[in-house]
Amino acid sequence: MLPTVRHLLSQPDLDLRLLTPATTLPERALEQSVEWVHSSDLSDPTPFLSPGQVLLTTGTQFDTEAHGDELYTAYVARLRQRGIAALGFGTEVIRDGTPDGLVDACLADGLPLFEVPYRTPFIAVVRSAADMVAEERYARHTWALSAQRAISLAALRPDGLSATLSELSHQLHHWVALFDASGTLDRVFPRDAFAGAGLPGTSFETVQREAGRLLGRGQRASATVLAGGETLTLQTLGRRDQLRGVLALGGVRELDAASQDVVTSVIALAGLALEQNHALAGARGHLRAGLLHALLGGSRDLAETISTEMWGPLPSAPVQLVVTDAPAGRLDAIIEFLELRVEEQPDRLFFATQNDRVVLILDRTGRLLLEDLCRTFGLHAGLSDQTDYRDLPRALAQAEQACERSKEGEAGVVEFDDISRQGVLAFLARTDAREVGRATLLPLINHDELNGSELLKTVQVWLQHNGAFDAAGRVLGVHRHTVRSRIELAETLLGRDLGTFHARADVWAALLATASVPG
Repeated sequence: MLPTVRHLLSQPDLDLRLLTPATTLPERALEQSVEWVHSSDLSDPTPFLSPGQVLLTTGTQFDTEAHGDELYTAYVARLRQRGIAALGFGTEVIRDGTPDGLVDACLADGLPLFEVPYRTPFIAVVRSAADMVAEERYARHTWALSAQRAISLAALRPDGLSATLSELSHQLHHWVALFDASGTLDRVFPRDAFAGAGLPGTSFETVQREAGRLLGRGQRASATVLAGGETLTLQTLGRRDQLRGVLALGGVRELDAASQDVVTSVIALAGLALEQNHALAGARGHLRAGLLHALLGGSRDLAETISTEMWGPLPSAPVQLVVTDAPAGRLDAIIEFLELRVEEQPDRLFFATQNDRVVLILDRTGRLLLEDLCRTFGLHAGLSDQTDYRDLPRALAQAEQACERSKEGEAGVVEFDDISRQGVLAFLARTDAREVGRATLLPLINHDELNGSELLKTVQVWLQHNGAFDAAGRVLGVHRHTVRSRIELAETLLGRDLGTFHARADVWAALLATASVPG
């Protein structure tokens, strides 16, 4: 950080004296950084000054006899508007002491004013400030080189990306977070930085929203925002046409030039690491897909050998096979979720991508993991019966059928066992038979709509009670003869003899297909 006004005033060899007490100045006025020290006796030196500078003057420009104290007020106002950090008045050169009107104007406008004694030349003040600026810049340059070296060494560790981000957090005394391409928090250092994540008003809430906004633009971008007393800095990672994520960091201090240089180097390293990880993940994905193909083809020994070397043993039989949809925008996040679970439990899960879906092989303890996956990503999944590896093709067919059934409702898991208990007709009715079923029942539907009758419901209840007129009548609240006459009318409208098994089965399948009975 650059030297501050307070630091400059504290130099004992300059003997500078503050005329505007700190308690009368705006908060942290004396902590403002000093970019440079300049001297001028112009009535308006602001065109030649920059914000953050300290101005020294001997006061030859003040003609108070013609303008009075208003001259001081206007002069100080111009300096404040320009962003001058402080004003120094050299005494005993033109006049004795510092004019009271100048002191009052500085107090009123909140500008730090200090007195420079006659024995301290202005050049000494300039040189002292220049030395402090040079020392600070040298120190920051040295720190930046040291920080970049530490970060470069961290990048050589086994998990280079995490080590790099952790080292950046340590060097900057900021938290550092990485969001993936979907805007989901991937990792953060220190790990408890977002302990209150999700609470209204937290930095996490703001940074997650900003990360999503930058990713939504689909191009390289950066942003700096204030939230929760912290300065948040965000930068997208990856190519313009294929963003890999967002690097975010925050802390109570703004980043200076040296810190920004370090961050820039980390952005380059992180972007490269994500590209490499993506390419490596693609290769691992192809290998997983090949092993799944080998397992389905009966080559378990080959798949077991390769899997053990790469990720650990395959799940022990009996296993269950899962098929789940994989939205393109969430596929990378889903794969990373599963990779982490494989690392935690290498012998309980194997997975691979197949077209636009993910196929999982789970041991008997894998149901909780599957439910967690579906809940986290809002997925529909189908789960096969337990099976041995030699029957994986059959299990895959079961999981595919269960997955299709799961898409008829909310996200979650549907087991093939649930489908099989409903019978073959129930499954067939849920394929492409809906329109055929409606066409079959249309005579009854039309009759009920025109006459306000209940032929369709009567047929449904009668079939549910195995063609028993008494039982159907009790459920419908009518006499058995009424049920009998309704069935005879239905037979006439349908052109079918419902006394035969074939006709009853066909009408029951039509009822299932049109969801006229519980599935």
